Amino acid sequence: MIIRNASLQLSAPDLASCPESTRPEFAFIGRSNVGKSSLVNLLTRAHGLAKVSSTPGKTRLINFYTINETWSLVDLPGYGFAKVAREQRAKFSAFVADYLRLRPNLRGTFVLLDSRLSPQKIDLEFLHWMVDGGLPFVLVFTKTDKLGPSAVQANIDAFLERFRAISEDDPVVLRSSSKSGEGRQAILGLIASALAEEKDA
Repeated sequence: MIIRNASLQLSAPDLASCPESTRPEFAFIGRSNVGKSSLVNLLTRAHGLAKVSSTPGKTRLINFYTINETWSLVDLPGYGFAKVAREQRAKFSAFVADYLRLRPNLRGTFVLLDSRLSPQKIDLEFLHWMVDGGLPFVLVFTKTDKLGPSAVQANIDAFLERFRAISEDDPVVLRSSSKSGEGRQAILGLIASALAEEKDA
């Protein structure tokens, strides 16, 4: 897939504020500081399109990016940012859950996981919720350039071992690095395949 143009359409604070659109949507979500904004910029090759911050939890809105005027990349707030009040955190979680469960033109969700870390409880809890809801997703292990290949693979294997307690089905697993560009074509390829299937349906 070639990205010809990408632009921010709208930032929504809740489901009711999300744009009315018939475009297929592909959402990206992960725990705070997982590298989501960097991945959005990598995919679109639009430097600065998504604001990258060293402060976890900077994304607190649902950001809709229009890609090639044909589909939308949706940047969801990260889960688990510690510096936000508990009441506010619960509110963010509720509207993200509403989006994932109720948005009619959502075609798939990419769940980002930090490849540098051992399995995190918060990631497993979120994926348990996704599996229970029958919501389709792809796992993307980010920041693969930060560790050696064997260490990255060990962390991925450990996570997948824990994931088997959640689901008997093996998830689709990708790797990404905003520095090396790893994963860009694989992610866009999955999106392109989904769009082609929808067009042919």
